[in-house]
Amino acid sequence: MEKQIIYFVRHAEAVGQEPDAVLTDGGRNDAIRLQPYFDQIQIDQIVASPYTRALETISPTAKAQQLPILKDSRLAERVLSTRLLQDWMSPLKHSFEDLNLKLEGGESSNEATARIRAVLNEVLVSEKNTILVTHGNLLALLIHSYQHEFGFKEWKTMRNPDVFQFNAEKEVFIRKSALT
Repeated sequence: MEKQIIYFVRHAEAVGQEPDAVLTDGGRNDAIRLQPYFDQIQIDQIVASPYTRALETISPTAKAQQLPILKDSRLAERVLSTRLLQDWMSPLKHSFEDLNLKLEGGESSNEATARIRAVLNEVLVSEKNTILVTHGNLLALLIHSYQHEFGFKEWKTMRNPDVFQFNAEKEVFIRKSALT
């Protein structure tokens, strides 16, 4: 079999952080602009967070590839805390340094990483070329688990949308310029 290809897509810009937050006009345009990137790539399956913004981001690509979007709740955004945080950036930054840090009602970085790695491991076993659509913090934590130098500062440079290709052989993520 040919070498398996796995892409991670961070959702496009949305109007909010709620699970049902839709894409902004710019986000919808970016979702449309993202689709041609995958035109020349044989994709066997698309798996996405059940959040509306993730589904809307990959919908044009799924339609063009004539593939259903499989929803997987393990790709949903990481909950830092269920308590409203006035300053959520400081605890988020700290969560890249202390992977066991767990705020009220939230999950630690290690817990969040374990669930997205479980999805990745299932995809690797499937040997299918796959697009996985998720959220910035969760994706950054996954990348950090393979490339420890990818942390809070690198998370801040991620775009909406953003595309990373996972090289399973070398266990590295390569950022792609998907929007032209």
